[in-house]
Amino acid sequence: MTESAAQAAISQQAFEAMLGALRPKLHRYCARMTGSVIDGEDVVQDAVIKALEAFAAAGPILQPEGWLFRIAHNAALDFLRRRARLALIHSDEDPDMVSDLTATMPDHEIAATSLRTFMRLPVGQRSSVILMDVLGYSLEDVGGVMNATIPAVKATLHRGRARLRELAREPDDAPIPVLTEAERVLLTAYVDRFNARDVDAVRAMLAEEVRLDLVARHKVAGRAEVSRYFGNYGKLQDWLLAPGMVDGRAAALVSDPQDAAGQPSYFVLLDWTADGLIGIRDFRYARYAIEGADIVTL
Repeated sequence: MTESAAQAAISQQAFEAMLGALRPKLHRYCARMTGSVIDGEDVVQDAVIKALEAFAAAGPILQPEGWLFRIAHNAALDFLRRRARLALIHSDEDPDMVSDLTATMPDHEIAATSLRTFMRLPVGQRSSVILMDVLGYSLEDVGGVMNATIPAVKATLHRGRARLRELAREPDDAPIPVLTEAERVLLTAYVDRFNARDVDAVRAMLAEEVRLDLVARHKVAGRAEVSRYFGNYGKLQDWLLAPGMVDGRAAALVSDPQDAAGQPSYFVLLDWTADGLIGIRDFRYARYAIEGADIVTL
């Protein structure tokens, strides 16, 4: 291998390592932009793929973290456009209105704001508040990610903080998500069989075209391929499942049986059709995704 080729290989390796290290931070941003830890991970996966594809042709990247966040930001905007919310992007006019940048909500309160609440901000306000008050980036960093001037960022940030103060005073009257009785029965049966380590009984629930996404690791499809996944879990002792919901979707909430608090550390999304269990999305290797999730234990 030539010296230049070796340098290129090292650069690619270093870039991929940085991608892995930044993935939780990218998810914090994307989850708040989309209002869901699940949708946020979809956007992160899309951004990671785009970044890897663009890296080779990008040339020297002076600020790789900012470059990655711009890709994630644009991927989030694409996602929101697909949800027909493009009009929200244009709500932040008058970029010359310079405002006081002192945050009037404590940093920990802004960081703890629910994902649903962030979704009630226009996109520009949402992005600037998340980048600066949740993730701690500077005005210059925020402007670079959003492709906006400093005065525009100041104005947008001021409006976003003011709107968050208003929303913090409002009661949370969001409807509590529920499962149908059929969904609840299937979810409970899956959890009970999994906890009993009855691999054959769990496999009997699978549809022929079942798909497994072991988030941040790999994806496989088909009953035979997915069946190996249950065997691998059988070799581990650090899990106990409970039926629940994450962001309104059926999920197995996973905790460590040795943890006295018993709080879930990650979750597994489950989807059924008339043919059986068709989708398994396991966040064991993406535990950051549970932060801020709307969790209901059944």
